[in-house]
Amino acid sequence: MAKVALITGVNGQDGSFLCELLLEKGYDVHGMVRRTSQFSRGRIEDTRQRALSQGRVFELHYGNMSDPSSLHRILAASRPDEIYNLASQSHVGVSFEEPEHTTEINATAVLRLLECVRHIGLKARFYQASSSELYGHVAEAPQTELTPFQPLSPYAIAKLYAYWIVRSYRETYGMHASNGILFNHESPRRGENFVTRKITYSLARIKAGLQPVLKLGNLDARRDWGSAQDYVQAMWLMLQQPQGDDYVIATGETHSVRDFVERAATRSGFDIAWTGTGVDEKGVDRRTNRVLVEIDPRFYRPVDVDRVQGDASKAFRQLGWRPTVTFDALVNLMMDADLDRVARESGGRA
Repeated sequence: MAKVALITGVNGQDGSFLCELLLEKGYDVHGMVRRTSQFSRGRIEDTRQRALSQGRVFELHYGNMSDPSSLHRILAASRPDEIYNLASQSHVGVSFEEPEHTTEINATAVLRLLECVRHIGLKARFYQASSSELYGHVAEAPQTELTPFQPLSPYAIAKLYAYWIVRSYRETYGMHASNGILFNHESPRRGENFVTRKITYSLARIKAGLQPVLKLGNLDARRDWGSAQDYVQAMWLMLQQPQGDDYVIATGETHSVRDFVERAATRSGFDIAWTGTGVDEKGVDRRTNRVLVEIDPRFYRPVDVDRVQGDASKAFRQLGWRPTVTFDALVNLMMDADLDRVARESGGRA
């Protein structure tokens, strides 16, 4: 009999890749989606149709992380062997504008879901999507599972509550529950409000003559960027272990937003040079003297994390996991996808 998995946040970047991975491994997959006035399942609809045509189980359930009755109903109906909680208010910047909503979905709802699992009596293994944002003002670099957490944003603080409540349920109730402390991970499916995808999509639109300039905040913010497809493999591996645990998932390399812009600009056919300083800094195409990038203070965060660099040695050792996609390959993949997308949208003008 096939294993059954439930994925909350199935229509997100990670959820869509995880769904594909689990179906390939023979799972029956159930996904939770929010009911909205717009039908928006672009990341998973092709996968769903393909699964249905092959006679595979990929069932979607309407639910909401703030509604205990819907969580109870979905868990009781699906009876999963594995639960992947990927539902989240996932944007750090937005959390400063919507701190209560962020806390409700990223913190309280995790407790709510764990309580539903416990009261139904499920023996499901549980994965919680944690975040490198927990480290905040980092105490050391690179960061490991033992590095102290010093969260700075409402997003990170809510994620820290979720991290500790998962550990509490693991230790108190013997649940097989794991936290994946995932560092930044990207793909062509990344939302356009995240800086990496904003860069690639904007440069593709600039190249097509559909947008005048790319506006960014802190170009020198450094992140440890990996591939979302690599990282969902790590999620699955965590739930195949004899016991639940906490793992850093990262590449161990850091690159700045500036590095990302330069790599993406080169891939899209620009030759970028930087002029000016501070808010007056601009990225200019050497060939045409066209301004491609400008600084907009509106995109600075109220507070930003320091250098983020993960040490995934524990995952290497215990899970046998390794990142397979390099930084350059990741940027090229995202840039190529957006060049293709914008060319189709613009009727081939790109």
